[in-house]
Order: sequence, then structure tokens, then C-alpha cells
Amino acid sequence: MEWNAIFNLIDPKLLIVVAACWVIGYILKQTPSVPDWSIVYIVTLLAVVFTVWLLGWSPEALIQGVLCGAFAVYGNQLVKQTKKGIDE
Repeated sequence: MEWNAIFNLIDPKLLIVVAACWVIGYILKQTPSVPDWSIVYIVTLLAVVFTVWLLGWSPEALIQGVLCGAFAVYGNQLVKQTKKGIDE
């Protein structure tokens, strides 16, 4: 699946949720007491909560929340791995 296809699945008004999740993930990564493996779960849970708060409870809101969380984590990894590859 193409990156643009995934981007088109997310409701444009939820891009603020993606940005918030990216920032929250970054903050969690800098927090020593938060294990790395838990960050993806925390970010996804918060994305679902934010999305349900914005859209109201529905199966679509749940799916949109998971997509927002996944998009934030994937985007972060894409940037991080690209920087790592350039440095090597």
C-alpha cells in the first residue's frame, strides 16, 4: 500500500491528533521511566481517546484513532531511520 493511500484514509480534521501523538511519543521517548515497548501502545490509546472526543463514539472513530496513532508512530520511525541511514 502506498503512503499517500494511507494518508487519504485519515480524516483531514484529525491531522492535529497525528501531530499531538507525534509530540507525545517524543516526550515519552525522553522519559526514562517509560519503557520503549510501551510507547506505541500509549500513543495509540491516546489517539483513540482524542479521536473519540473529536468525532464522538463510533466504530469509524475507533478506526480513525488507530490510524492516527499508527501514522504518528510510522512517521516518527520513517524520519528516525532515514536520519540513521544518512549518518551511516
